[in-house]
Amino acid sequence: MAGIETSELPVVAVVGATATGKSDLGVALAQALGGEIINADASQLYRGMDIGTAKLTTAERQGVTHHQLDVLDVRREASVAAYQTAARVDLDAIRARGHVPVVVGGSGLYVRALLDLLEIPPTDPVVRERWETELEAMGVDALYAHLVRVDPEAAERIEPRNGRRIVRALEVIELTGRPFSATLPRREYAVPTVQLGLTAERPVLDERIARRVDRMWQQDLVAEVRALEQAGLREGRTASRAIGYAQVLAFFDGEVTEQAAREATVTATRRLVRRQEAWFRPDPRITWLEHDAGDLVERALAAVLSAASTR
Repeated sequence: MAGIETSELPVVAVVGATATGKSDLGVALAQALGGEIINADASQLYRGMDIGTAKLTTAERQGVTHHQLDVLDVRREASVAAYQTAARVDLDAIRARGHVPVVVGGSGLYVRALLDLLEIPPTDPVVRERWETELEAMGVDALYAHLVRVDPEAAERIEPRNGRRIVRALEVIELTGRPFSATLPRREYAVPTVQLGLTAERPVLDERIARRVDRMWQQDLVAEVRALEQAGLREGRTASRAIGYAQVLAFFDGEVTEQAAREATVTATRRLVRRQEAWFRPDPRITWLEHDAGDLVERALAAVLSAASTR
């Protein structure tokens, strides 16, 4: 492109909130750059979790090779450490083939694990289970208050209602004897990278989320969850908690009506979007683009070429 060899192009990452159109832009960039896509959406790692994650169909991928899709059974727990290892193998292999890696996803820690210098701290199921028991007994507010006392810097960077992340922080502190904040990612790329973030005004994004959930029900998300339930979804600590899937399981259990499950999915997705914005917005390395710009692909390509020319 414009006299620049593919080998000179940086890794490209398309990030941002759910429902901003990351997947479509990723495909367009991969086609233009001669690239292959590496998924960085934790829920899309799972086989069969298609409708509820808005996973692109084979046709929608338009011949672009995708990696880190459909690599986990729903009974398996997703692991940032395992993802980092596997996705970096994919990245190196794409480079070796002379192609451009295009990372696409909104799971902030997975993006950082792949692209940044990031130490993955150890884990221990016994220690984690003990803290999860504490979470159930004390409640998320009390456990978060404990984290504030033992590691205030980590607490500032974790959403107070995110029990899973709070448990993980306390697990790491116990195992390493160091603050969890010492293992949090630094904004330093492991390989040359350009990050493109898609943005939309909040009312626009809220409407897009509502329409997205409508499509999920039209495509029969309920039937998808039922099939996954039979395949062991409830055994999966990560998959069973994914947005849409957790709400439909609650409907199956008679805890809510189907309409309430649908509305709860919209609400949970909007909360997710706010967490994603809080994660990505402070990163000064991201070039932000309006999701509905008429020349979105051209602007994205210009940012990639500009980064390549200054390497």
